[in-house]
Amino acid sequence: MPVIEKKRSRDLPQINERIRFPAIRLIDSDKTQLGIMPPQEALSIAEEKGLDLVLLTDKADPPVCQIINYGKYKYEQEKKAREDRKGQKTQDVKEVKMRYKIEEHDYNVRVKNAERFLNDNDKVKITVMFRGREIQHSHLAEILLKRMAADLEPFGEVQQAPKKEGRNMMMLIAPKK
Repeated sequence: MPVIEKKRSRDLPQINERIRFPAIRLIDSDKTQLGIMPPQEALSIAEEKGLDLVLLTDKADPPVCQIINYGKYKYEQEKKAREDRKGQKTQDVKEVKMRYKIEEHDYNVRVKNAERFLNDNDKVKITVMFRGREIQHSHLAEILLKRMAADLEPFGEVQQAPKKEGRNMMMLIAPKK
């Protein structure tokens, strides 16, 4: 037997008969205030105009409702939410990998890449990988990571100090604000 999920009343939008307050502040469709009245009276005004009574905020005292087309209102709210999400940039974690025996030029390339990532407002995870018995020289990898942190000081700050994770040693640098 399929399970039918019932929407709880708090999940439903508070429009028309679902508005349960003793008194509300009513705003007309042209943004003029009509005053404080019982919801039944406001609902009858909305029905005369062929529109919906929509609760805008229940935080105010008395709660604020407006006479508008609910479908259009819902569409505008979703459109606004999409625009807000579009404006936000998520902070990614970019990774720079190397070995502790890295040549100077290769090291400088890694620093430049990390600098570019930090300027793009992304975090940088710097990883030094070990193979075989190289793990015995983890102190050299730590020195290398501290040198890189010093080179990237103008662009970012160390968020996580160098630490060993399995056969790697890693450090996390976040962009400066």
